[in-house]
Amino acid sequence: MTKFESLLDIMSKLRAGCPWDKQQTFESLRYLTIEETYELSDAVLNNDLDEIKKELGDLLLHIVFYSKIAEEKNVFTIDDVIEGINQKLITRHPHIFSDAKAENADQAQANWEAIKLKEKGRKAVLEGVPKSLPAMVKAYRIQEKARGVGFDWDNATQVLEKVFEEYRELQKEIKNHGSHERIEAEFGDLLFALINYARFIDVNPDDALERTNQRFIKRFNYLEQQTIQKGKSLHDMTLDEMNVYWDEAKKLTMDN
Repeated sequence: MTKFESLLDIMSKLRAGCPWDKQQTFESLRYLTIEETYELSDAVLNNDLDEIKKELGDLLLHIVFYSKIAEEKNVFTIDDVIEGINQKLITRHPHIFSDAKAENADQAQANWEAIKLKEKGRKAVLEGVPKSLPAMVKAYRIQEKARGVGFDWDNATQVLEKVFEEYRELQKEIKNHGSHERIEAEFGDLLFALINYARFIDVNPDDALERTNQRFIKRFNYLEQQTIQKGKSLHDMTLDEMNVYWDEAKKLTMDN
């Protein structure tokens, strides 16, 4: 018995004998799967290879779990899932398994998107972007899909100019005391342009922001710890006093 077969056997026994596992459904597993995905994301951002391995195992368990529930409903099996992804990979890589050409990653992605659009019978390029994606990730995927059909800027300089343009428009609305809706709209346009620019300089904006979040947390925790050690409270300190510890924290976390 292979390790994968052992996993399937364990899952069958859990569904048959464990009260918690027996009552799970697609719906009850959904939010847990989302949590596991974010835990994998954290491990990747931290470059924690041992945690990546563990989180991949957790996601594999979820795939097997969903497939077992579907098998019980006589809908599909884990074999159907594997066969489906095998066929998808072959079909969407005609430059590997057929006679199509893809000289670079952009062409390969364009092939993928074109075949995907045709397979699913979609009439709109952006129809396949999940509505529940976080806004920043959604913006990035929207831009990628638009690029897949040739709707894109030529170079990063053009996109950076667009960022400056959107910034000026935001500042104009603020200066003229524009409505909250107008300021929000211009701020959204600026964020969208920045995400676009990130794509052109090969930076994933969601990863970049999360790493900044992590750096801020480390530095703020250092500031807080140093304050407590000196018997002080953040509420009683001036901003200048806080900045002394903040600068120390920046030096300690400069490479993180």
